Amino acid sequence: MSDKLYTVGTIVNTHGLRGEVKVVPHTDFAEQRFANGSKLVIEDAKGKLTPVTIKSTRLHKNMYIAQFKEFSHINEVEVFKSSLLRVEEKYLESLDEDEYYYHEILGCRVLTEEGEELGTIEEILTPGANHVWVVGRPNKKQLLLPVIDDVVLDVNVEEKIVTVHLLEGLLDL
Repeated sequence: MSDKLYTVGTIVNTHGLRGEVKVVPHTDFAEQRFANGSKLVIEDAKGKLTPVTIKSTRLHKNMYIAQFKEFSHINEVEVFKSSLLRVEEKYLESLDEDEYYYHEILGCRVLTEEGEELGTIEEILTPGANHVWVVGRPNKKQLLLPVIDDVVLDVNVEEKIVTVHLLEGLLDL
């Protein structure tokens, strides 16, 4: 198992007696992550890792009902309530150009096109039409940066630097 694991969901409860669990997805690739045969890792509250393989899933009320090949009874999966479902780095999907995983964006330094450092991306919000990057600024109010072409000019994930054009009024919010 690789060292790098990325969270794709949270097991919130059991479902029925056959070892199924309810999963709240935390991924844009839920269909692939929870497809039959997908290999995931359960991480419990103590950090114990349990490799599992999806046997079957179905979408139900914005959650996935999943059954793992390794478990067939409710008593076997009850211990996993509130555990994270994670995926190994080698199973991450390759993305199109100008698309990034959250873990690649979080921690990036944000610079204006003039070279002024604004702060570091601390959080990603998904309120609607576009994502919003929350930029922590030392001794100042956080900057909410809309992820649109007019604002985000360049993203360099290798150097962890994002270059932006500040639209009028963005620093005033």
